[in-house]
Amino acid sequence: ASPSHRSIMNTAFVFAKPHANTPAVLEVIKAKFGEKAINVLKEGDVTGEEIDSKGYIDQHYYAIAEKSTLTSGKDLPVNAEKFEGVFGEDWKTVVSEGRALNALEFKKAFAIYQPEGALDKAWDETNVDKKTRVKLGGGFYCGQITVEGVKYYTFNAFFMTMRGKFTAPGTSIHYYVVEFDPTKLSWEDFRGSVLGPTDPKDAPEGALRGIIAADWEKLGLKAPCNGGDNAVHASASPLEGMAERTNWLGVAIADDAFGKVLLAAGIPEATLKKWSSDPQVTYDAETATKTGKEKGSIFDALEDLDYQACLDKCVAISKA
Repeated sequence: ASPSHRSIMNTAFVFAKPHANTPAVLEVIKAKFGEKAINVLKEGDVTGEEIDSKGYIDQHYYAIAEKSTLTSGKDLPVNAEKFEGVFGEDWKTVVSEGRALNALEFKKAFAIYQPEGALDKAWDETNVDKKTRVKLGGGFYCGQITVEGVKYYTFNAFFMTMRGKFTAPGTSIHYYVVEFDPTKLSWEDFRGSVLGPTDPKDAPEGALRGIIAADWEKLGLKAPCNGGDNAVHASASPLEGMAERTNWLGVAIADDAFGKVLLAAGIPEATLKKWSSDPQVTYDAETATKTGKEKGSIFDALEDLDYQACLDKCVAISKA
């Protein structure tokens, strides 16, 4: 293929999640790719041990993980007024007394929360009605857990369970770097009808998540699928594809199919690195009008866009 032909292809990152990484599932995925003319450029495995030590899953779910495992509890951008309104405590005091811990710090601090599932149970018992949980922002939750009579505050503890599914010894993901022609298969259809929605029970006929959920036993899964364990992941846009390839495969932005096009369009590498963690950005006029928001998630603004539309939108946002 000539360089010009290759440059207009949609390029995505897909993987079978650890709970669904069985030979039979991989055959189903490969068959679906063949049926939809989705070309596999590269595939391989990443082990749970590697995912753990290299922090791949923390970067993958950065917006959630940052609050759970990456940034210390005391350094999180907590809205003190909102915090005090729910918990009746002064945030600065809580921090100075060492009672603000991210989920990883919390687990390390208290032996009783180290066994599998112990922290989940405590987190699940916190709730908004009891004034033991508050939503501080998008994907940013704080829960109050009392240990030996002392009130501690932790953040996004639910992420630890998600993380554990990817990092348990003996587990792995099987990934595919794929490309497909946007004139024959739109990104929206790639996600909606090839992959299927987040919850497999809403999947249209023939979508991978639906097929795997329906045949889970036959395909070698140990438990049924659900909205979290939904068998397969796929990039939500060309920019997310780039972010995922640079994270999971260590590809340099300048060597990435979509990354090099963004650089050629004049977007600095430093900006693209920042964008890979899905920060809040100032939207271009069109996105602002469409969403009714002046700022928001870059990933949300680009979801389901094909190669050219995504490139144009990235350029517009970079100039906003």
